[in-house]
Amino acid sequence: MGVSVDARPSLQGAGEGAGRLWDAYFAAVFALTLAAVALSEASAARRWLAAITLGAIATLYLAYGRGLARRGTTDSRAGGFLAAVLVLFLVALTGAAPSSFLLFAICPLVFRMLPMWPAAAVTTLANALPAIVAIQREGFAGQLHTHLLPMAVGGAILSLGLGLWIREVVRRSRERADLIVQLEQSRAEVARLSHQAGVAAERARLAGEIHDTLAQGFTSIIALLQAAGSDLDDLESNPDGDRARHRIDVAVRTARESLAESRALVAALAPVALDAGPLDEAVRDLVARLGEQTLIRASYRLSGTVRPLPTAVEVVLLRAAQEALANVRRHSFASEVSVTLGYKPDAIRLVVSDDGRGFDPASASGGFGLRSIRTRTDEVGGTLTVQSGRDADQGTTLTLEVPQ
Repeated sequence: MGVSVDARPSLQGAGEGAGRLWDAYFAAVFALTLAAVALSEASAARRWLAAITLGAIATLYLAYGRGLARRGTTDSRAGGFLAAVLVLFLVALTGAAPSSFLLFAICPLVFRMLPMWPAAAVTTLANALPAIVAIQREGFAGQLHTHLLPMAVGGAILSLGLGLWIREVVRRSRERADLIVQLEQSRAEVARLSHQAGVAAERARLAGEIHDTLAQGFTSIIALLQAAGSDLDDLESNPDGDRARHRIDVAVRTARESLAESRALVAALAPVALDAGPLDEAVRDLVARLGEQTLIRASYRLSGTVRPLPTAVEVVLLRAAQEALANVRRHSFASEVSVTLGYKPDAIRLVVSDDGRGFDPASASGGFGLRSIRTRTDEVGGTLTVQSGRDADQGTTLTLEVPQ
């Protein structure tokens, strides 16, 4: 199952915030221009013409310009929109000269909608329109040389500088948007990998639980029933079948414990042995059961003062004891095994030693049981050491220590 993260909502939120700021700027420039027109010395008819035309520009912006500005230079309809705005702007200038203040909104809009050099040409034309209207109205006399021409040139230069600044702002905004997308994609990938790692870890945990509980329980049942079958075949030496009955009783008890373990596993609970009592008693019962089920002399020793431990630590120690004793039963051919559980002030230690046939711990590390113990030990920050000889009767000692 994949995990996805959508980056679009955050980008849309950022774009909408910038759009609202631009709308507020356009509204402010429009209001100031309209006020300047209303206070101008033009006739009432010309002021009305300018005001109506400015209103048409505002309506056109609200209907089309906002969306085109948000889409940037990728929309081919921007040219038609700007052409209509310039025509209306020219009409407004013929009505009242203060309509030229709207250039403070038109020029940035041009640079938002067109590529750099077309935008520079359009803004130069827009800044020249007030002078063109003045020439048409008054000829080359009046304020053309002293005011309008310098204002047109200065406006064109200012618009070009403003356009370059807007381009840089847009470029950086897009870079930030790209970085946000990459970040969101990286977060999605991390979430997906984390999910997969969690699934793999849970599978490994369940495999370890099944190996340490059900598989070992079923192995014990099979061994006990096989031994009971041999006892039944040898009724001459044991006519009452006491040994067979005892082995069958132990097999039934082991089967019940395995059933309880399976139910606990399904319910994701701690091992049943830990539900029934503290860790030291659970380990003691494991040792006693090994002695009942086999001919191995099993001894248990407790040192230190028993104290409560985190459940995860208790589970690791109990499962390690189960696995170690299961290996003694199946592989070591040992005659004696000792288990020591030591409560130290700064650690808890489990030691399982037998006098059976040893093995090479390095070559056995690939076995699921020992690998499972190492994994569990690492999860709680403990250390696991295995000392064993390859020759018979050299025995094996497993030591697991978890700091507290």
